[in-house]
Amino acid sequence: MSQANRQNFAHPRYWPVWVAIGAMYLAAWLPWRLKLWIGKLIGLAAWRFARRRRHITETNLRLCFPELDDDQQARLVRETFIANGIGIMETATGWCRDPEHLRHRVTFKGQEHMARVQAEGKGALVIGVHFSTLDLGGALHSLFFPADVVYRPHDNPLFERFMTRARKRIFGTAIDRHDLRGVVRRIKAGHHVWYSPDQDFGRDVSVFAPFFGIEAASIKLTAKIARMTGAPVMPLMFHRNPDNRTYTLEYLPPLENFPSGDEVADAARINAFIEGAIRKHPEQYLWLHRRFKTRPEGEPGLY
Repeated sequence: MSQANRQNFAHPRYWPVWVAIGAMYLAAWLPWRLKLWIGKLIGLAAWRFARRRRHITETNLRLCFPELDDDQQARLVRETFIANGIGIMETATGWCRDPEHLRHRVTFKGQEHMARVQAEGKGALVIGVHFSTLDLGGALHSLFFPADVVYRPHDNPLFERFMTRARKRIFGTAIDRHDLRGVVRRIKAGHHVWYSPDQDFGRDVSVFAPFFGIEAASIKLTAKIARMTGAPVMPLMFHRNPDNRTYTLEYLPPLENFPSGDEVADAARINAFIEGAIRKHPEQYLWLHRRFKTRPEGEPGLY
């Protein structure tokens, strides 16, 4: 980093960010039980005071799980905030510590599917999901297979620098989500690229496809990358186990006949995988974001 940047990041406006980064380093080295306890407190505090995020979460869960009664939905909202609070501690651990110390905590299933692709010398598009365990899952994945990652740059330049350095330590290359050429280039060079296509990035890059029975703006890029590279699309599920001490990562077989040439059908197929993964552990998903913010023409907003 240049002297100019060091002076810039020393400005008082960055002091809260430095405190946050220091807190993440500290959190990464805490005993496991203490991490869980602090994460739960963070989640409960957000559940009580982050009213806008709670409203978004309540709306998402009401739409996606209409079969639950009011008490069950309220319980799932609370559990979601707790899981995502613990996720902050997991992210700190994934970013700031060598994942090797967690090898004994992870069970990896379906390795043969990725090993087969790797033996053929092919690049692959690895489909992940925005669970609270996302960044720790990436760190644990790196224990078994190398991969690059597609990510959204952070708006704060200091935190962006910290986050990118952490992810580059875990992954081979951190690729800006707008850099399609970079993704294609890495896959064609034989690399595996971890990519999460389960957020709403707006009408211009999406088609509407069902997600939990609701028409959701679903990005077209997954099928486009597969078409441009000829790479297999590898669904990956990962979650924290009910004991809150261990994790499971599981590869499914590569999607067959993908892409099909039908953008809506391809998006629906990706959504179906994501929905299936979420239903196994719904509280661990990032329901705090507005998954259904973009609506078909003429439909009112949901939030």
